[in-house]
Amino acid sequence: MKPYKFIVSGGGTGGHIYPAVAIANELKEKYQDAEFLFVGAKDRMEMEKVPQAGYKIEGLWISGLQRSLSLKNLIFPFKLMSSLLKSRSIINKFQPDAAIGTGGYASAPLLRVASNKGIPCLIQEQNSYAGITNKWLSNKAQSICVAYEGMEQFFPSEKIQLTGNPVRQDILDITSKREEAKAFFNLKENKKTLLILGGSLGARRINQLVDTSLPFFESLGIQVIWQCGKIYEEQYAGKSSENVQVHTFLNRMDLAYAAADVIISRAGALSVSELCLSGKPVIFIPSPNVSEDHQTKNAQAICSKNAAILIKESELEECFELEFSNLISSKEKQKLLSENIKKLGKPNATKDIVAQIEKLLRK
Repeated sequence: MKPYKFIVSGGGTGGHIYPAVAIANELKEKYQDAEFLFVGAKDRMEMEKVPQAGYKIEGLWISGLQRSLSLKNLIFPFKLMSSLLKSRSIINKFQPDAAIGTGGYASAPLLRVASNKGIPCLIQEQNSYAGITNKWLSNKAQSICVAYEGMEQFFPSEKIQLTGNPVRQDILDITSKREEAKAFFNLKENKKTLLILGGSLGARRINQLVDTSLPFFESLGIQVIWQCGKIYEEQYAGKSSENVQVHTFLNRMDLAYAAADVIISRAGALSVSELCLSGKPVIFIPSPNVSEDHQTKNAQAICSKNAAILIKESELEECFELEFSNLISSKEKQKLLSENIKKLGKPNATKDIVAQIEKLLRK
């Protein structure tokens, strides 16, 4: 039997690229002689990240529609036409057995062409509010893997599989890493540890909040691991002290989760999936500046199960100190959130998505 060929598209942000690479890695483990080709948008981060992960990638001349009236919108039809033609040429040449899309501009033309040619298509939606590309492709795809319940409002219910999002495998067993984590971050045994996550670039409003709250954390006797992000390195590097560690980036996320007693985080889809597996009490401060306000919706999906606390950016001034004090002083509340969020974790997401792809191959 000839080796399988898989064509994969997902990009624009790490939230689309990481699941695409994780699915490809899992398929590669299963079918070691399989061939893979990624398709991305020419000037986006996937053109750099995918080759770093060891895969070939082709670029399409494609971008999204702007929300405001813009010259870019005038050339959009030409970009779409160009991308559909190039997708057809790529697919004719590569002859894939299955096409996988994880969202982002390039997956729209690629999967559209693949489905029109009768190639089995699977899409994976990371967020609780479906992205425009996946909504557009949903009628053509045979299988739709999602991370949240209630996605029937966006997709045909008979195609939906609740699999969860692919996550780093090293965070699956953080309980056993607690001692290693404390040593790694040089933490004091007798103090609670607060972990602050704003994404790889950082989150301006969370950083401002933490900066003004340092005396408050000090008064509660808390030690802080603060991931401020690349953009804010110079601004906050000087805030490190005996009980505050400022990191631009955390290379050992597994140990950061293991060390934390409480976590403050944005609510991007992959962060939420990892936090469910980490099983720590979380305060979500979603970014209001993302499409369809999907971070707020991701956080609400968790908070509706009494599994985390949600504070909107606009409510931080009045709510944050009170909410945080109530949480840090109540072992019962911490235990309840911890137990409830852990129930929502999907540790086998990548394997379950690959099982769906295998079903398509058998058909």
